[in-house]
Amino acid sequence: MVSPRYMAGAGDRIADVIGPLIDLFSWNHEHDAPTGHVTIDSPDRSLVVDFTPLHPLGHLCTVAHHEPSWEATFSRQSPLEAVAAVTQALPQLLGDTRHAEHIPITDMPLDQLAALNDWSVEGGTLTSPDLYCRLEYTPDQEIAWQVEHLYFENAPLATFTHGTPEGLVRSFFAHLATPIAVERAFADLPLSTRHEHSALVTPVRGTAMNPHVHHALTQLDRPRRRR
Repeated sequence: MVSPRYMAGAGDRIADVIGPLIDLFSWNHEHDAPTGHVTIDSPDRSLVVDFTPLHPLGHLCTVAHHEPSWEATFSRQSPLEAVAAVTQALPQLLGDTRHAEHIPITDMPLDQLAALNDWSVEGGTLTSPDLYCRLEYTPDQEIAWQVEHLYFENAPLATFTHGTPEGLVRSFFAHLATPIAVERAFADLPLSTRHEHSALVTPVRGTAMNPHVHHALTQLDRPRRRR
């Protein structure tokens, strides 16, 4: 179990990112088995999800919309739980409300989400309690929202261009900033998480209680970090 989520790496929940679009909403898809590349098109062809495990620039998943044009890009270090919150919201964005009761989309403003999760807000920048992660809003730039991590400065966790519906940004941020831990294989953790002490990593096996409870209780004993 790992928290905060922005220190956990992507993980292996690929099925949560692309599975619902294919299995629940019957979006068209193509899969190249040797590379793992998957492209998924909405029924009206206005949206495409491109999943590229071997992208040369480290882009794991891109969501692109045509007319109006906007794009959301997620890196290989972006937690797939947060990426899935975006892709699973896409059918509702296009008016398909099937399964909406099982795919909740937050309508809480970003600043309230930040306060709920103890992130600080200053101007257009939201900063995590440990100062390692931030979401920056620059409405006058082509990339209107950018999520950065101290250890991956050259590869933002996520970018959202001007015109991206803010609901998708909220969905991503809500699942990134929550203190609820995610499960990872230790070998899949980023090196910075394994060797730094800023993340909380607790074992799933070998504990006398539920690992989620064990992790949550351990969180209570950790001091909040602010500079």
